[in-house]
Amino acid sequence: MISQPTYRESSEESAVARLPMAHLSIEVGHFSLDEIVYETDKIRAEFRRAVPLVRAFTESARVEFGPEARVSTCYLADDYFQTDHKPAEVLDRLLGVAADAGLTIDYLARESGCHEAPAYSGGVVVGEPVPVAAMVAARLIAQPEEENTANGRRPPTTESGWLCNGRREVAGRTRSAMHREEYRHPQEHGAREHSIFIDVELWKDSVDKPRRWSCPFLAAVWQLLRLGMLRYEGAPVAEPQPWPDGRDWPATWQDLPPVVRLEAGAAPFTAYRTMSMLPKRYLPIEHAVRVILDHIAIDDTVAARVIAQGGAEDVAVPAKVVERVGHLLLEGT
Repeated sequence: MISQPTYRESSEESAVARLPMAHLSIEVGHFSLDEIVYETDKIRAEFRRAVPLVRAFTESARVEFGPEARVSTCYLADDYFQTDHKPAEVLDRLLGVAADAGLTIDYLARESGCHEAPAYSGGVVVGEPVPVAAMVAARLIAQPEEENTANGRRPPTTESGWLCNGRREVAGRTRSAMHREEYRHPQEHGAREHSIFIDVELWKDSVDKPRRWSCPFLAAVWQLLRLGMLRYEGAPVAEPQPWPDGRDWPATWQDLPPVVRLEAGAAPFTAYRTMSMLPKRYLPIEHAVRVILDHIAIDDTVAARVIAQGGAEDVAVPAKVVERVGHLLLEGT
């Protein structure tokens, strides 16, 4: 069994940094690196379709928050599960087709930055990388059933790497002639009449390899970053770094900051709400993301600061993080 380290995000050791907040962060799509490199026309068509949708969400934000509503756009490159393409090969194509389609991408992020992110001070890397995914995993809330059940059938989430949104199935079995356990079907916590039960794999551990985080878990971290809910020893995590137009991309993904700001005048990366426009094939992953977000104990000081910050701008920020997250799943992709 791999031991679980403890990470602190609160103000116990240092003051919690205040982050600038947009009203809305719009994720403008998500495609594999292979799709970007080999199916450029497909990506161009999807970005063209995204342009009026971005306009519509922006206008909706202005109706709700006023004509000065702050809206930013972002894109997350999948360099965690795919590493066989160089940044320049992918990003020049991605941003080129976005420009052709008339789509502005304010912030570009890499998915491996949701696993581990360099710490920056004044634009310079300082100290050890921030273990972002492990920090979030340390804040997972165990199910009451997992805490109280000691029948040995299944280890708790912190050991198994599996998280569900309810009570798991129990297969009927006979322990003795006088003691038979009946079959028990899975049950979603809080279900109204019928359950939609989901069991999510968060990571895989192996003896000779580092922990491998799952796509839903990294996507949940991505949402927390966009919502400005993560701090490490009080400091921002994956704070956007400027990337001037025309600057060459680095040779490796790890040499690229976790989040880069492409547009100098863009609204903030972090926002009170997020909207992710994604291909419909990501529906199971995004369902899993919402389950994960429901099981993470956000640092109280960070949560209170963001809610108060919104209140000062007459923005009602829901207490539950998952209620700040929106999705638009697009047909045909």
